[in-house]
Amino acid sequence: MNFTNELKNRVLKGYRPGEEEALRLAEEDPEILAQAAVEIREHFCGSRFHLCAIVSAKSGECGENCKFCAQSCRCNGRAEQYGMLPPDKMAENALTGAKAGIERFAFVTSGRTLTDAEVDRLCDTCRRIREQSGIGLCSSNGLLNRKQLERLHKAGISRYHCNLETSRSFFPKICTSHTYDEKIQTLKNAAQAGMQLCSGGIIGMGETMRDRIEMALTLRDLGVASVPVNVLNPIPGTPLEKQPRLPYTQIQQTISVFRFLLPSAEIRFAGRRILLPDKGRQAICSGLNAVISGDMLTTRGIGAKDDADMAKSLGFAV
Repeated sequence: MNFTNELKNRVLKGYRPGEEEALRLAEEDPEILAQAAVEIREHFCGSRFHLCAIVSAKSGECGENCKFCAQSCRCNGRAEQYGMLPPDKMAENALTGAKAGIERFAFVTSGRTLTDAEVDRLCDTCRRIREQSGIGLCSSNGLLNRKQLERLHKAGISRYHCNLETSRSFFPKICTSHTYDEKIQTLKNAAQAGMQLCSGGIIGMGETMRDRIEMALTLRDLGVASVPVNVLNPIPGTPLEKQPRLPYTQIQQTISVFRFLLPSAEIRFAGRRILLPDKGRQAICSGLNAVISGDMLTTRGIGAKDDADMAKSLGFAV
């Protein structure tokens, strides 16, 4: 029996692979690796496929210096700029998503954090949605403190998102305006406030496979339930605009390795999926069980109906 299937059988029995085993996996036959990842997904997650959507609830003029982001005021690729959307507008977006079959809806805001007044507006939005729909609500609002997170949870936010982006060792090459520890503390604060955690990152920024594995192991230690996998879409005007695009085979390989390390998580394809020739179909067949439908923050996405149809054609229950 080859190494991939040997390790798969151990994972199915509850074994947690380490960094060196994961690195060795990345060198194995990609087709065998993908099939093993699917078997792990089926064992731990079944056939359910998860659709979520996001709204850019506050856009642009971010003072952070993340090199991949067009919303940073420190780059030349300026995104659309506007303050926090009115509660009625945010609620309308969420309720439209619910009617389209979206399972969870997230409010994403630019900037390091939110003011207490902005948190109040978001809480008001959540209460309005709760009166009309049972859609799951998520939020991604930067480095909020424990009290702010508790208020959001009480208003109806059940899952909080804060991407680690990459490994601790590679992170300073991507961002220096806030720290890795601040991100981890935010996630811990959200967990203590009673929320599930959503955190992942971006691959294709110049990091190594070891960096990706290091991030996945950190996510495992934090008990993250949902892991968005973004693939860098080099946006003109950002510091990473000339970064070569990651080959599809490496995207599939990374997803499969993540499934070995995070067997029961919702591993969710996010940014750049629309640019793939098959819109992510082969990536789903590499161990995924979730996607973000609709538009991303500053780039286009794929509609919920198309995503649901694709998942159903692959044997999933949406």
